[in-house]
Amino acid sequence: MPIITCSGKRSGKVAREITAKGYCSTKGMYYYGLKLHALGFRHIDKLPHPEQIIFTPASVNDLTLYKEAWSEIENRTFFGDKIYNNSDFFNTMKLNFNSEMLTPVKAVKGMPEVLKKMDRAANDLFSRAVSKSKTTHRGFI
Repeated sequence: MPIITCSGKRSGKVAREITAKGYCSTKGMYYYGLKLHALGFRHIDKLPHPEQIIFTPASVNDLTLYKEAWSEIENRTFFGDKIYNNSDFFNTMKLNFNSEMLTPVKAVKGMPEVLKKMDRAANDLFSRAVSKSKTTHRGFI
């Protein structure tokens, strides 16, 4: 979640030692500020119980933070955004720590339209299920 101290059109003047310029794809804007990252335990039909909260400058990539802070947690299922789509890393994590990351399906550049259509129904169902777990139960990441 972004914590915006000023728009990206201006130069940041507030808390310069802990803020940086970043991009929020949800809002489609550049900004100066921080990011709040939360790892929580899922409680069905209730707010999640926070396990860890980390603040980073806005320029820090979400996947980089995950790798540094949470990638060695064992026996977990994480729900994340498309930014966490890194199959090589998460396959290794599954083998070493028995933890997995579920993300919506990300389109493959250059894939023929015929193959996209063939997998579309299954991919859409899976992506909706992951997104619903994240939004209704405020998934793990």
